[in-house]
Amino acid sequence: MPIENILLWVAILIFVSVVSSKLSDKFGIPILLLFLTIGMLAGSEGIGGIYFDNAKLAKSIGVVALIFIIFSGGLDTNWNDTRSVILPGAVLSTVGVLMTAIFTGFFAVYILKFSLLEGMLLGSIVSSTDAPAVFSVLRSKRISLKQPLKPLLEFESGSNDPMAIFLTAGFISILSAENMKITALIPRFMLDMSVGALIGYLMARFIVFFINRLKLGYEGLYPVIMISFVLLTYVIAVFLKGNGILAVYIAGLMLGKAKFPNKKIIVKFHDGLAWLAQIVMFIILGLLVFPSHITPLIETGFLLTFLLMVVARPVSVLLCLLPFNIDMRKKLMVAWVGLRGSVPIILATFPFMAGIPQADTIFNIVFLIVIASVFIQGTSIPALSKILKQDVPLANKMNYPIEFEKTAAFDAEMIDVIVPFDSEVVGKRISDLDIPEKCLIMLISRAGKFVIPSGDMVIESSDVLLVLANTADFLVFQQMLARLKKDG
Repeated sequence: MPIENILLWVAILIFVSVVSSKLSDKFGIPILLLFLTIGMLAGSEGIGGIYFDNAKLAKSIGVVALIFIIFSGGLDTNWNDTRSVILPGAVLSTVGVLMTAIFTGFFAVYILKFSLLEGMLLGSIVSSTDAPAVFSVLRSKRISLKQPLKPLLEFESGSNDPMAIFLTAGFISILSAENMKITALIPRFMLDMSVGALIGYLMARFIVFFINRLKLGYEGLYPVIMISFVLLTYVIAVFLKGNGILAVYIAGLMLGKAKFPNKKIIVKFHDGLAWLAQIVMFIILGLLVFPSHITPLIETGFLLTFLLMVVARPVSVLLCLLPFNIDMRKKLMVAWVGLRGSVPIILATFPFMAGIPQADTIFNIVFLIVIASVFIQGTSIPALSKILKQDVPLANKMNYPIEFEKTAAFDAEMIDVIVPFDSEVVGKRISDLDIPEKCLIMLISRAGKFVIPSGDMVIESSDVLLVLANTADFLVFQQMLARLKKDG
């Protein structure tokens, strides 16, 4: 095929995928489902007629895409919210994944007549979750989840992929090698996770040290060099027998709470890169699917999905969260929102490379499980969150026409704050307020419009003030806003 034709198809598929994301926002359709559908429609049995049957290439593309998706997820994580749920999140992402894999594996042995090891391999492949799919559905309904559900789910989904990858690779090794026992996975697990976590931490420290001393002439080069650091983190961890995906996630998590030049540009760039990686990955995986191979397995696939959703995941979550002081309604919410995502489909390509006899059946069953999980669980999440009373209104994130990036050389940050309707500052001019000396009102958002403040401007209730100040002065300013009018 001429390069022009390839580029044309790439442009069309990316364009259609991005535009289709509006359907997710409007109708609450999980975006993963849309991207996979586009790939299937473009495939050999769809209207596109593109024949693609290269599992090795799909796996390679999927792994590279996963590296940047996981890194972006860690980079975008709010550390202040996450640190309070690290312990339950870590238990869910390790013990919870293992338990889900075991339960699902036994179901696969019984339903599909797999051997025990083949069942455990299938269970391992579908053991990780995808929180972004959950929150994309919630965003479309303009709702979010109560604390600590949101950070707990985000941390679990970001950190449980390494465990699923380890289990998948481990059971493939046992199936491929002679005389290898399951107990051999225990020391391998310790090495895999400890080396991965250590490399991620050390690379994050090195990246911050290096970038703080690097004086590039062009801002656009900072995201580019970060790409090299992300890839180096993964490769170094793998070369040292560690978990590369865990290393990348830890590095992203550490960088997310660190301060370094051009951080805002880097975060935005990697957010866009992660979206591109998702689109490319889902389309490739959609192309790899042959619907005619899936049809005979629909009944079996849906039965396995049902057992995964109502038995394996809930039992694993409830047992893992038993030691923690978390409300039962929240536990039930966590148990239900364990959507399967992109990682299981990528892992489902691994058995092809190892020559596992049941590789084709495993891939098709996994694809069915992901589709059914996203469709059934994804569409029911908004209703369930209301039934369990775990929903809260989605906070509107305001985009200001002013950007500010906090640096170590400048002890201040830009924060927005709303003026209470009964505040004593309402009806007063800015020049008459006792504002701390090093606190500056940069902009006022009023009735959906931005206003440049002046000393004569009168503060109104529900004004949103964009303030530049250090932490101490901002607290004084907040206390001033909180004081009530003397007349009540």
